[in-house]
Amino acid sequence: MVDQPLWEQIGFSFVQHYYKMFDSDRTQLGSIYIDQSCLTWEGQQFEGKRAIVEKLSSLPFAKIAHSITTQDHQPTPDYCILSMVIGQLKVDDDPIMGFHQSFILKNIQDAWVCTNDMFRLAIHNFV
Repeated sequence: MVDQPLWEQIGFSFVQHYYKMFDSDRTQLGSIYIDQSCLTWEGQQFEGKRAIVEKLSSLPFAKIAHSITTQDHQPTPDYCILSMVIGQLKVDDDPIMGFHQSFILKNIQDAWVCTNDMFRLAIHNFV
């Protein structure tokens, strides 16, 4: 059996850590962002660790649970990692919804941080 490339191991570990933290205490997510990080959440733009954590902490639900369907990771030419996640989430007593999320991870001073984060619910309105 061939070992996973390092970027896949790092990406997989990051994704597990991110959603565990998001589901248990999303106010602690500031530890994975930097002041130059960017978040696009359902089309809204946020820049900087503080703005991102404020947005994620203010989401209007008490509890959330993510279930990851699949995740893919790629190295970038500038030594970052691009991660794409597809899954489902359940908030409070709402129905289960699909979501897509992408991250760019960068190693800064021997720590992997998220510099870019994009999130969308997988909601379709067929007319």
